Amino acid sequence: MTEKDPALDYHELPTPGKISVVPTKPCVTARDLSLAYSPGVALPCLEIEKNPDDVYRYTSKGNLVAVISNGTAVLGLGDLGPAASKPVMEGKACLFKTFADIDVFDLELDCVDVDRFVDTVAALAPTFGGINLEDIKAPECFEIEKRLKEKLDIPVFHDDQHGTAIIGAAALLNALEITGRNISEIQMVVSGAGAAAVACANLCIELGVDRNKLLLVDSKGVIYKGRTEGMNKIKEAFVVSTEKRTLIDAMRDADVFFGLSAKDLVTPEMLLSMAANPIVFAMANPDPEIDYELAKRTRADVIIATGRSDFPNQVNNVLGFPFIFRGALDVRAKSINEEMKMAAVTALANLAKEPVPDDVKAAYGGADFSFGPEYLIPKPFDPRVLYYVSPAVAKAAIDSGVARKKIDIEDYTLKLKAKQNHGRTMLRYYYELARKTKGEKRIAFPEAATDKVMSAAIMARKEKICTPIFIGDSEQIKQTALRMDFDISGIEIHDPRNSEYAKSFAESYYQKKSSKGVSTSDANAAVLDNNVFGTLMLKQKMVDGLISGIDCNYSDTVKPVLEFIGLKEGFQTAAALYMISIAEKVLFLSDTAINLEMNKEKLADIALMSADFAKSLGIEPKVAMLSYSNFGNVKTAATSMVREATEIVRKKSPNLIIDGEMQADTAVEENILKNHYSFSKLDGPANVLIFPDMQSANISFKLLHRLGGARVVGPIILGLKAPAYVLQKYSSVDEIFNMITVAVAQSSLAKN
Repeated sequence: MTEKDPALDYHELPTPGKISVVPTKPCVTARDLSLAYSPGVALPCLEIEKNPDDVYRYTSKGNLVAVISNGTAVLGLGDLGPAASKPVMEGKACLFKTFADIDVFDLELDCVDVDRFVDTVAALAPTFGGINLEDIKAPECFEIEKRLKEKLDIPVFHDDQHGTAIIGAAALLNALEITGRNISEIQMVVSGAGAAAVACANLCIELGVDRNKLLLVDSKGVIYKGRTEGMNKIKEAFVVSTEKRTLIDAMRDADVFFGLSAKDLVTPEMLLSMAANPIVFAMANPDPEIDYELAKRTRADVIIATGRSDFPNQVNNVLGFPFIFRGALDVRAKSINEEMKMAAVTALANLAKEPVPDDVKAAYGGADFSFGPEYLIPKPFDPRVLYYVSPAVAKAAIDSGVARKKIDIEDYTLKLKAKQNHGRTMLRYYYELARKTKGEKRIAFPEAATDKVMSAAIMARKEKICTPIFIGDSEQIKQTALRMDFDISGIEIHDPRNSEYAKSFAESYYQKKSSKGVSTSDANAAVLDNNVFGTLMLKQKMVDGLISGIDCNYSDTVKPVLEFIGLKEGFQTAAALYMISIAEKVLFLSDTAINLEMNKEKLADIALMSADFAKSLGIEPKVAMLSYSNFGNVKTAATSMVREATEIVRKKSPNLIIDGEMQADTAVEENILKNHYSFSKLDGPANVLIFPDMQSANISFKLLHRLGGARVVGPIILGLKAPAYVLQKYSSVDEIFNMITVAVAQSSLAKN
């Protein structure tokens, strides 16, 4: 076995390559075929002929990018030719799709001649919404991009140039802030004169670096006024009057070094000759101009970034191109201009100053990140990059006049957040309802001192979903906020140990529980529990909702909620419901977590509550009462309970679409219903699935979630007088945020 074998296996097995084309519409019946192709396809063709912009309406053009190379500068490997560049282009396609949901065709062109390359791409351009040029050697790459941008009215972007420049510039802005430097005063060295180096130099000058204080250094030395050897019109733009001739000379007293050249060009002596707190971006791949560990050993005050993922501050182009194209495509931009690039730089720099969510830390082995010398730019797997960078780029396109389509940037940002938090998509109606409250609903968080809960609560406040009310040890809460760099000024904190409400809450607790042997001292002790205290705040209508459960056993947390909040009039039980999205279908599963013992009356209540919840989201409920039998083909006490519960529901709600008892596949497979049970009251697959016991419901939703790839929201407790939700211990920040949304929306609906 050699070191490269796993990489070769990855690309070869089980199917060669990394991408495929997947239809977005069904094509399995004769009718499907007639719509997808002849004769149905003629209609959109005629519509596009009448109005060419309709190509964005009827085809995938608006979300399709061409990744194009001629293989003349593949990675750091040189001119490998078009065929050998294909694995890289397929990899680029994977990144576009994974990070920004953009589809890609990769095109490897056997064209080294600039004219032929430009003509070929221009001829192919009507297929695409954007062009990403890749791995084309300098100086041809500059001419190719320039001419294509002049010819085409879609975005053309050479990522090797601008991607590295944008990410590097964002990191530079933050490094300058940390070291207290003014960008117009710094002495800067750029090592390399290829596509990335030239683009970095140009963008840094755009940001404010004094052109006369920037030295570009190639393999022949400093680009100085009067030099003739190895010069071209690209390098001519960087000539300066200087006595410095070598990289050693250039590094002396320099504030900033940008390396886009070759391994080990920078020696410890060169690093020592730089100014105090030197900023060194050694971005040669795969090995930097100076080894990270060597640089840190040489100078403790150095701020260093590389292109490697195994060290801090990775300058990785994946932070740029997917999100820049996302924003450009969504406003149908005619180009990616300087304003859009600058917007991306600023957005990335600003995001690095925001607290880092737990899921991002978890993706990097639980490492703790905070803005500083070792965290200048966001991590590639930070999902927030999508909704920081893309809206900034889209807005810049609109403001600078290159956008064909104007959009509401706030709404666009929220839609991009929904792409990252799929629960938001399922809860779209609730989310809009929650936003309309403008943050007026007060939601209590008895576990505010935990990182995930505080992150979700702060997110909800920032988006004006709710007003968080923190419950717990005030010092612990403040320490968590300080450590995570959250501003919690203006947030109420209730510490049960010294709260003015503790006495009245203890009395309320005693009155409720004294008949069960609880003493006054027991009551005084009980209300010191954060969850009990929060529950009593909800009972007294001091808050509009309660979110808890991350730090406690589910049963211990849900018990006081059920005891003190109480059930809605007319119901004899509560139930836990999960919303599940699978294969683009939304299903509601009950009861997953409340009722250990079941009877027909409880089961009927659960069905009615679950159907009402679906209705509250604007979804017509079709309820299936599940069992292991179909419509009486097995007669046991368990199946009889389900049949009788179905009849109770029909009497209470005659217009509700419901049937049962039935097996799970009968409930969700339309063909089984039509072919074998045409008498069924269901006129299509069920979307509300009521299980005969908690055990089967809990097992089913967890299997769907963990093995079936289902996206879940819950558990949502139904049947209570006020919204109180008890989370699973493993809930993520996004899942907690989703439950806050549910609590606010439910509270709002209850008041209407």
